[in-house]
Formats: sequence, structure tokens, C-alpha cells
Amino acid sequence: MIQLSKRYNDKLECTLCPHLCKLSEGKTGICGVRKNIGEKIELITYGVLSGYALDSVEKKPLYHFFPGHSILSIGSFGCNMKCDFCQNYHISQKVPESLIPEVNITKIIKDALSVENNIGIAFTYNEPIIWFEYMRDVAETAKKEGLYTVMVSNGYVNAEPLAEITEFIDAFNIDLKAFNNTFYRKLTGAELEPVKNSLKQIAKSGKHLEITTLIIPGQNDDEKEMELQSEWIAGELGKSVPFHLSRYFPTYKRDNPSTSDELLKKLFEIASKNLDYVYLGNSHSNIGQNTSCPECGTEVTIRSGYSTKLENLDDEGKCTCCGNLIYKNFTFS
Repeated sequence: MIQLSKRYNDKLECTLCPHLCKLSEGKTGICGVRKNIGEKIELITYGVLSGYALDSVEKKPLYHFFPGHSILSIGSFGCNMKCDFCQNYHISQKVPESLIPEVNITKIIKDALSVENNIGIAFTYNEPIIWFEYMRDVAETAKKEGLYTVMVSNGYVNAEPLAEITEFIDAFNIDLKAFNNTFYRKLTGAELEPVKNSLKQIAKSGKHLEITTLIIPGQNDDEKEMELQSEWIAGELGKSVPFHLSRYFPTYKRDNPSTSDELLKKLFEIASKNLDYVYLGNSHSNIGQNTSCPECGTEVTIRSGYSTKLENLDDEGKCTCCGNLIYKNFTFS
């Protein structure tokens, strides 16, 4: 395993993410869970869970990774970003004083294997990157049992640890929170460029990738920015990478009004000029829910909430009308 810290004068530098926190003994990093205990930086939330639930894989959201299946989702506490609009701030921005591991890895694997139609385990709810050691141990055990692994992440991670992560994670949904660095600095306490680098690295690895952007009115809803963002995704990652535009609701420290359906529709139309698969999340709109073949236009998946109906697909996930491959990771439920 790679080293995730190095000596920096009388401190230890955490090399997991681009913050490169330099910690005195007894101190934790920005994430709140990686602590200098003297000779090393220790993950203090190893095995500590904040969430444990069976979800549809579409809820991650992953629309092109075994559609119609379930996945066992687990999460912990802490995050290496400080988003003032965080939907899960109660677990990402607060780490309990009492940290007690409640579920061992053997039970997680057993539970995942016991559920019909379950494809594997998703690391989600808070930021999985900072849970590196535990995520690795669970994922490597899961893969030995034939389970798939998913990471829902902000993508704020250094290249070397990400290279190891892509060895034990099969599918990623990465939050590309905006396409301007001012947004990242002011609203998340991070930087845009490392996230773009992570996206390129994941795409190059060949692992399944989908992207989500939460649209906050007045912050990251500029039409020109969406045009540039979707062009960048198409050019650097591939036009077939699924892109989710998600509706924002006021929460935590941010009180901008909720995203309107009209705004989502406009940004959907802009992104769809450059990308084959654009979807709308947290929306009651009929637009941006279903999947159609980009080659012939045949509808191959109908979604209502988290209910998924597959049609016009062969056993390999190809459109039965024209033979175009829609889903590389696919099996009928």
C-alpha cells in the first residue's frame, strides 16, 4: 500500500488529498478524521458507520452501471471539503466525539451477498476518499466474493492514492460542483483543477464514470459555463459519460432559492448538445429521466423515481434496433 503521509519538519503531512494538511501531534486534518498520533496519521473512523442501507443503484446516481439493480450503501463521517450547501452536513461537517465501530467487514459482505438483485457495495453519504483504508479493506474483500464496488465522491484526491483506488473501485460518480474556480474556493474551500485531474485519471483507467453537478441558482447556473463544462466533459472524458444535473434545495448555510424546472431544462438542453446522456435529478420534470439510444433514438430505459424498466436491449446491453452499445455493465434483473 502507498504511504499516505510524510515527515514535514516537526509535523506530519497528509498526502491523501490536495489540501496536504500539515499536522502537529494530536491534530486532525480539514477532513476531521485523519489524525497525527505521533509516528503516523491514523484514520480515526475506521469501521465507524453513519449510514447503512440498501439502495437502488440509480440513487447514487448511477444510471449506466447495472441499471435496475440494488447496492448496499455505507458511509461514515467527515469530508475534505466545506461546502456551505452540503446536503449531508450533519455527517460530513460533524464528527462525533465517541467513535465506535459497529459493523465488521464480514457482516457487510454477508449482507451484500444475501440480498437478491444486489450487485455490491457503495461507499457514499459522506466523502469516501478520507475513509481510504477502510474503503480499501472492504472493497478488496468484496471483490474476492464477486461483488462490485462503487464510490460516490467529490474527486478531491491526489493522483497516487487515486491510482490505488481505481484498482479496487469499479464505478465512480464524481461531483463536479461547478466549472469555475471561484465557486470552488468560496463555496467548498477547495480547488477545481484537482477534481478535473481526477476525472481524467478515472476516465483513463477504464473504470465506469458518471458525473453530477448540483445546480445552485446564481452560483453555477451560467449558460456559457454549462456549455464549456459539457464541451470539456465530451472532449476530455468522452461524450458517452452520463451527466446528471441535480436540483438544489436550500440547506445548511446557503439559502439561495431552489432550482427551477425551467433553469434545469435550459441547462439540460445546452449539455445535451455535447453529451449523449444527460439526466435531471431531484426533479419532477418528465425531461431527462429516460435513456434513448444516441444513434437511432430508440427508448431503452424508462425511469419513474427509482423504478427502472429496461426495453429494446439485448443480453449485452445493446440497442436491439441498431446494435449500439448502451450499457457496458449490464444484466437483466
